[in-house]
Amino acid sequence: MQSSGETDIKIRAIHFDSRNVTEDSLFVAIRGTSVDGHTFISQAAKNGASAIVCEEVPENLPGKTTVIKVADTRKALALLAGNFYENPSRKLKLVGVTGTNGKTTIVNLLYELFKRNGYKAGLLSTIGNYIDETLLTTQLTTPDSVTINRLLAEMVENGCEYAFMEVSSHAVAQGRIEGIYFSGGVFTNISHDHLDYHNTFDAYIRAKKGFFDVLPSESFALVNADDKNSAVMLQNTKASHRTYGLKTPADFTATLLEVYKEGMILEVNRKEVATRLLGRFNVYNLLAVYATAVLLGEETDKMLAAISQLKPVKGRFETIQSPHGVIAIVDYAHSPNALENVLKAIDRMRTGKETLISLVGAGGDRDRTKRPRMAGVVADYADKIILTSDNPRNENPESIIEEMKNGLDETSESRTITITDRREAIRTACMMAGEGDIILVPGKGHENYQEIQGERYHFDDTEIIKEQFGITETKSD
Repeated sequence: MQSSGETDIKIRAIHFDSRNVTEDSLFVAIRGTSVDGHTFISQAAKNGASAIVCEEVPENLPGKTTVIKVADTRKALALLAGNFYENPSRKLKLVGVTGTNGKTTIVNLLYELFKRNGYKAGLLSTIGNYIDETLLTTQLTTPDSVTINRLLAEMVENGCEYAFMEVSSHAVAQGRIEGIYFSGGVFTNISHDHLDYHNTFDAYIRAKKGFFDVLPSESFALVNADDKNSAVMLQNTKASHRTYGLKTPADFTATLLEVYKEGMILEVNRKEVATRLLGRFNVYNLLAVYATAVLLGEETDKMLAAISQLKPVKGRFETIQSPHGVIAIVDYAHSPNALENVLKAIDRMRTGKETLISLVGAGGDRDRTKRPRMAGVVADYADKIILTSDNPRNENPESIIEEMKNGLDETSESRTITITDRREAIRTACMMAGEGDIILVPGKGHENYQEIQGERYHFDDTEIIKEQFGITETKSD
């Protein structure tokens, strides 16, 4: 590290966006995938930055701005943010959850579980960030390092004892969790996803593994023993090793005893518990929640009783039943593996008489290789298929659909229709369904927008389904 200028200066805020810089701010120049913050150093100085942290020192800075040169500004930003907010992650029990599928469900269920048991808790999640009871919206699975520390500091200030956080592979790779102290880490699984960013599956695994590599010895590393990559996650971690699984011997085990349309009966570590959640993947999620609670020191029987009261997370196998007996399921599944898990769960619910109508779409500007696989997975289970738009972003939605068609054979194509307009596709599925039939609407889950050509428009799968079903209000339990 090299520095020039005054070092005994007052800093009131930390920013990595020069537009937000005001007097007495510290500006950290970050090299992004499309924008390099170093090109905005002069603007940050003009806006009143007292100090600049950068990897490359520019010439002719205005005024007497203090400049600190470091090797990695992303890491520096995270460490500076932690110190600026007095390292709040050390003042509560923070658990991070990583993996391709299940992160959102697990952290949300943990948050609800600990709230039910009388604790003040915080949540950092794709669905939203909570500071005790206060909801703050979010657009990222894992926020930037400044926001993480600011939110954790607010949780501490509001008396939260616990916090639960999704840890994305992007966040690990970009150093957003540097300096964050985790009391525990959970690994769910790894499947085909985010290769548009990581380029290779090995790089994706390494990013997930990076989270466990930095866990301290006082924390726990809880991994899904049924996933073949769980051993990789534990290779270099100093944290105590703990496992959960349904098929492999583990510290925490569960068996699915019974499935019905309203829920499941499970045996968790030889104790029976009922749940309102559905799907084998949710058996894994609930087991991870139970194991985490126990590893945080909670009583087993108390946790199982509370787990039986938990409701499905919004947009995660969320079921809506019409007055005429049609069941619609909204789920966030947007990878082939997640989609197959949802379809398998539906398959176990079916008596054999129902028709399964499934929409399927794929996001634009993302991993193109999974598009035909998504359509192929749906074709393996659904009786009728509707190819439609998801979040096309900057791509032509019809081009995305054409790529998805490559995953269908002639037989599958004969029971497939294409409706590019997602709203119309949902309406069509609802009109096609009869009493007892099941409609699956995957891909967007909790999202209340559709992203088209750089703009976000209000769009909520659940709202459209309820409108089509004639449901004007939902009953709370």
